[in-house]
Amino acid sequence: MIGIKFFEEINLNGYILIEGFPGAGLVGAMANSYMIEKLGMKYVGYIDSESFPPIAVIHNAVPMFPVRIYADKDRKILAMISEFTIQTELVHELGYELIDFVRKTGIKAIVSIGGIPAEKPSNDAFIVSTNENILKNAIAAGIKPIEDGVVAGVSAVLLANSSVLDIPIIDLLVEVNPEITDPKYAEIALSSLKKIINLDIDLSELEKETKIVEAKIRQMVKKAKISHESYKKATDTETTGPSMYA
Repeated sequence: MIGIKFFEEINLNGYILIEGFPGAGLVGAMANSYMIEKLGMKYVGYIDSESFPPIAVIHNAVPMFPVRIYADKDRKILAMISEFTIQTELVHELGYELIDFVRKTGIKAIVSIGGIPAEKPSNDAFIVSTNENILKNAIAAGIKPIEDGVVAGVSAVLLANSSVLDIPIIDLLVEVNPEITDPKYAEIALSSLKKIINLDIDLSELEKETKIVEAKIRQMVKKAKISHESYKKATDTETTGPSMYA
């Protein structure tokens, strides 16, 4: 069972939720990490499950949950970030948990940031939205609509169930080379996000800082995978290994 928990009580009515779980090109992860750092967002909660890898991450000597929630109370922004790729078998459960969470808290919009694998990535941003006005304004700002295609991951669950939520759901996508990560992907995403939600964020240091962030994220994703596999192997051995009484 997946749970969304907070360290303190926060009135989230009117907030915008920005989801940037790791995916193609690590676009969402890099963009959210930079935004959290640049806006000085506060670590306010976490998402946890017994099915998540049994790991804790250490940042500046402070142990933290690997899937965290940050808030900017002045701008009314809530950001979610994960240090590991959400397992495929948990995507639906997490998506439905987010839907339930949004309905209960009064969040006014959801933005998912992700990547689209492409052989020759363009510098364009693309959008899928359930709100006609947002889509119209985004197109006017130079963001291209996706007419046909497939969206995967948590954002797909949110979009597919948009009729349940009477709020705008926005999927902001950037073309990426899936074999590499590039800070410009995050820059394209955040530049487009600024146009959609009037986000006041300085992107001048993004390339330098996201290179550091990207390296950390890749390292954490790798470590989380190794830790999970090692833990699973150890527990499997304990469960199915030879008995001392055999």
